[in-house]
Amino acid sequence: MAALALPGAASAWGYYAHSVTGEIAWANVSPHTRAAITRLLARQDQLGTPGCPVADLAEAATWADCVRSEGWRWGYTAAWHYRTTPICRAYDPRANCSGGNCVTAQIERNQRILADESLPDNVRLEALLFLVHFVGDVHMPLHSGDKDDRGGNDRETAYGIVPGRNLHSIWDTALAERAITSADPSLVRRYTAAERADLAGGTPADWGRESWQAAREFVYPNAFDRDPCDETQGELPDETALTQEDIVAAIPLSQRRVTQAGLRMAQMLDEAFASGPLPVRARD
Repeated sequence: MAALALPGAASAWGYYAHSVTGEIAWANVSPHTRAAITRLLARQDQLGTPGCPVADLAEAATWADCVRSEGWRWGYTAAWHYRTTPICRAYDPRANCSGGNCVTAQIERNQRILADESLPDNVRLEALLFLVHFVGDVHMPLHSGDKDDRGGNDRETAYGIVPGRNLHSIWDTALAERAITSADPSLVRRYTAAERADLAGGTPADWGRESWQAAREFVYPNAFDRDPCDETQGELPDETALTQEDIVAAIPLSQRRVTQAGLRMAQMLDEAFASGPLPVRARD
């Protein structure tokens, strides 16, 4: 119920799920990467954001949402949190990203900045904080695919017996919290090489495509009990409700996306702090 009190549409996965992705990443990065992250986090006073502390990687993963409360300073980053393609059109990894103002481009940009040891610590720390948040954002299905409804924000959706939510906020908070707290074993742990091979890997463009596909094939059919792109059934209604059966069915997908976000975050951090050439932009 605590998750239901959080603001709706402010971020992907709310503070709790973003924190968990940071904890998963921390449990799976190398000792060298941990030391490098700890050194940068110790420079948080250089950020000028005392209201948004980053004592550890869990807090770091929420910073990009926290600073948005100061819109006069950070409002320009709003478009960096998503890259939405309508689910009834073909997925285009290059669309809706003018000037690199989308989540997939910002993941690559901030990893590149973080990896550059010639840059000042405050610049690299800010890149670290954006990177770990955006890797989480791109794994939330409604940040990559929607039905012309602002990522589900315009679809009023009851969560079981709780009315007055919207589809986006449910996937942000209540559903994600239930998925994480019900996981057995815990999602926060050291994963085996075989598990990482199954769950990690790929590029930000791949992750966005996965989320778009999840929205197209599961999130909307689960919420409306129909193919959202079947024009013979008319437009989707503006209101719906998730039954307990719908919620239980959604938990495995939510668990998988949170886990993948944490493991891929660990992968990008290890790459950023590794010796050798700086990361290059992947081909979409």
